[in-house]
Amino acid sequence: MNGGVTFVDPVAPRPYSGAPGALAGLGGTESTLVRVCESLSAHMPVRVRQTARQLPVEIAGGVSYADLDLRRPLPENPDRIVVVNSLKVAPKLARLHPHARVHVWLHVFPGRHTLRLAPALKAHGVDIICVSRSQARWLECELGDDAPPITHVHNPIADDLAPDGTARDPNLLLFASSPHKGLAQVFERFERLKIRFPDLRLAVADPGYLDWPTGRIPEGVLPLGRLSQPDLIDWMRRALCLFYPQDHFAETFGLVIAEANAVGCAALLHRGLGANDEVASGPGQCIDTTDADAIAARIADWRAAAPATPFAEPRPEFRLSHVAAQWARLLETVPQATRATA
Repeated sequence: MNGGVTFVDPVAPRPYSGAPGALAGLGGTESTLVRVCESLSAHMPVRVRQTARQLPVEIAGGVSYADLDLRRPLPENPDRIVVVNSLKVAPKLARLHPHARVHVWLHVFPGRHTLRLAPALKAHGVDIICVSRSQARWLECELGDDAPPITHVHNPIADDLAPDGTARDPNLLLFASSPHKGLAQVFERFERLKIRFPDLRLAVADPGYLDWPTGRIPEGVLPLGRLSQPDLIDWMRRALCLFYPQDHFAETFGLVIAEANAVGCAALLHRGLGANDEVASGPGQCIDTTDADAIAARIADWRAAAPATPFAEPRPEFRLSHVAAQWARLLETVPQATRATA
């Protein structure tokens, strides 16, 4: 890989890197990209190009970050190009770089009109890398015969995340996602649950990248705002569970679920929604969250076991070292498909 790999991010709202503080206010997609790129940089040249970046080249964590001009070929002439979330940009880069392997790294569920771009991906030899098996299966069903090659690589969690013996507070629940991911519904279900368990509190950590209406905030909610990653992990260690009983927003992976489980914190999730069942590491975390009695019964069981018992455990296949090795193999071995020439 003389030209290395270039990750192209045409959708992030602002430039970012692995420099201290550079990911503040952004989501799991950007932090995952930085983790993967920094791990790969030990084995190959890695660049990240961003439409939102106007500053000169920045080097952080062994990765080069630079601006992106989609009107002309990338000057580094990479062997591999990984486009974040844009089915529209990938065929354009495939035309500009006929000798490169081009992939779309898909962290979202595309809308209907975006899915119509799939034949162009197939014609230009572009494959799709999903972040979970469930997302990949959904995409295959949606696209049918129009589907290009689709695979998946899970998003990574840190290698050293593990339970550390911190006592769990039987009255502390935690929501740690952007409010558009069902927080209004979580508030409703927390308020009903609090009738049965009046001492419950719900801490809400908001990464702050999207302002979203959530309606009235119930009594017992503790707004934490934006937390650093170490502070968030500390709350996960203390909380009875990650409280996520909503059936409106489907996660393509659910990084906070994997991180919470890795430190022994169970996640109360809606069964069959997105990647919930795939990512949850222990039994009993995925239930029918439209059933208030089922929610109350599961919380009662976990409260009875607190504070000492971890309810979940780390998953080795989500560890950064494992995920980075998958990426390295994928970038070396994915075959180039036949491309359209126009």
